[in-house]
Order: sequence, then structure tokens, then C-alpha cells
Amino acid sequence: MSVSIPSLPHAHARPSLLPMSILRRLPLPLHPLTLRHHLPRRRFATLAAVRQDTSVWTPTPISSIEPAAESLFHVSIDVSDSPDLASSHTLPGQYLQLRLPDVDKPSFLAIASPPSLAAAGGVFEFLVKSVAGSTAELLCGLKKGDVVELSQVIGNGFNVDKIDPPEDYPTVLIFATGSGISPIRSLIESGFGAYKRSDVRLYYGARNLRRMAYQDRFKDWESSGVKVVPVLSQPDNSWTGESGYVQQAAFARAKQIRSPKGTGAVLCGQRQMTEEVTSILVADGVSSEKILKNF
Repeated sequence: MSVSIPSLPHAHARPSLLPMSILRRLPLPLHPLTLRHHLPRRRFATLAAVRQDTSVWTPTPISSIEPAAESLFHVSIDVSDSPDLASSHTLPGQYLQLRLPDVDKPSFLAIASPPSLAAAGGVFEFLVKSVAGSTAELLCGLKKGDVVELSQVIGNGFNVDKIDPPEDYPTVLIFATGSGISPIRSLIESGFGAYKRSDVRLYYGARNLRRMAYQDRFKDWESSGVKVVPVLSQPDNSWTGESGYVQQAAFARAKQIRSPKGTGAVLCGQRQMTEEVTSILVADGVSSEKILKNF
């Protein structure tokens, strides 16, 4: 229904001369900022999904899945036929998304292998925690040859340039809990110059030895210059090593920071741990810019 509005004779004419019954039917002008509220919610939900799903997904086959520890699995994925994807892994600490057919929600996974393994061997390795009802649980139930999809490698990784050259930062303290050891493995095996530093310590926390992955690699890590300090929060009676939490027990007892200005740190794991360790280090004079995280 169209409504004809009579022209007003001069500037002082009052619009209210129109009957209220007509005014109620007049369409109100829509401000650009309120336009979205007048469009169907479903359309905007679809547009938002299109904007967010910008990942390029690459189908890749699984090379192997093996137990790594209680509830943890080694997952190797063949990226040899995807050289662009393999070469996009340039720094330890980077991660990607992995999705499975017919599963809507992808998983974010830190790459456990060093970048050199993807470049030379065409393989990405992951340490995956199987959580009931998650995409990770479904992934851990797959077998060799099953195909998954990987996004491009993302994240800034650990910016080790901030703790170089080694002679200026002889002390590097590394902290990891649970599956957070995954990108730490990538760092250590990437050769960040641990052997050139006089004091590199890894405080690795887990509930018990059954939950601690990569124990078979500790000897090699130590030979590269990293002192490994396992810390168990719920050890059995036979355990004689460090117990408690890495930030509250082992590290607090043996900080031994000789020169805060020459100290760097790398953290990955539970949020409470990373926040508490950061607070302790900063209070001791370590620059927050030298405390590296991969997120």
C-alpha cells in the first residue's frame, strides 16, 4: 500500500498533522549499522561460516599410528605428495588443523617433528591425546592408509632468534606438561644450539611415567645438550626423581638462574603452568620478551 504525503507549505509545518494511523504504516529508514538485524539470522550464519572457513585442505594418508604413552599416540602422516604443504613447516612450534571425513569439527595439532623431517622425508609427526568423544579419539582409531585432510601450517612457532646467539643466552629453561611436549620435541630436534649453551634444562611434567611420552628420546636429547628433568605429580612409591608440579616443585627448588639477562625460556602446556612460570621468571629478572610460547 502506498501513501501520498502532502507537501509542507513552509519550514515550520509539523509532520504530526498526518493522521497517526498513517504514520504507523510508514516504513522507517534503516541505518546501515542496524541493517543486519533486519536480515534472516540464517543468512548471516552462512556468511560467517564462509568467511571463517578459509583453510585449504589437502588429503593425506596416514603412515602409522602407534601408542606413545597412556592415552597418547604417535601419528605419522605422509605429505610427500604435497610439497607445498611440507615446505610450509618452517619453525618448531607451528601447528595445523586436521579433519576427518564426515566429521564437522577439526582438531588443532602441534607438529612434533622438526621441519627438516618434512623437507627431507615428506612426513609430519604428531603426538595426539585421545580424548573421549573428540576428533582426536577418532583419529587415533584409524589405521595406515586411511586418508585425513590437513590445513596449511599456521602459527609463528617458537621465535628462537630472540634467544640467539647462544653465547649471549647460555641458559634456556624449557617447560612442558602432558602432550605439550610435542612442539618441544620439534624445538630440541631442530637443533636450536643447545650444545653451544652451558645450561639448558627441560622440566617435563606428567601424572606418572605411564603418561610420559618420548622417554626413548631422552638419551638423545641429553646428548644434544638438554638436561631432562622428569617431574611426576602422582608417582608410585618406586619413583626417586622430582615430584609435584614443574612450576611449584622442581623448578622452584633448583632455579639457579645465574644471569637473568642471559636467560631465555620456552613454555608449552597447561595454562596455569605457563602463567605461573612466566610470573616466577619475570620476578627473577628474566625479560618477558625472552619467554617464548607458540601461541
